[in-house]
Amino acid sequence: MACAAVRSPADQDRFICIYPAYLNNKKTIAEGRRIPISKAVENPTATEIQDVCLAVGLNAFLEKNKMYSREWNRDVQYRGRVRVQLKQEDGSLCLVQFPSRKSVMLYAAEMIPKLKTRTQKTGGGDQSLQQGEGSKKGKGKKKK
Repeated sequence: MACAAVRSPADQDRFICIYPAYLNNKKTIAEGRRIPISKAVENPTATEIQDVCLAVGLNAFLEKNKMYSREWNRDVQYRGRVRVQLKQEDGSLCLVQFPSRKSVMLYAAEMIPKLKTRTQKTGGGDQSLQQGEGSKKGKGKKKK
């Protein structure tokens, strides 16, 4: 316990961790989601969480090769975690609107769908869906 008193809240190992699974609406609470499903985001990435935190003025950095312990899928898109500084050296909050880790998670989940990368992907996704449907029909006809 004496060692914990020496470390300041500004040390990087004292920053809070946010894994993408915490904000994923495809996950159950047992699988690691920590916010209400109505506020969660579809498949967020650690990079998106970092972008949102940096944009609001929080001190955040990405650890790319870290994995969430409950994540069974080892794909690159599910890797990573973001460390965010909530408190300064003297113990006061960095930003008043983020007093807790849950407030940071809710803010990130609210802002990720508004990112430019998300809004551009939806437009491109429609075209690939239409092409995919056409190729499926073609494959079906060849089997007959």
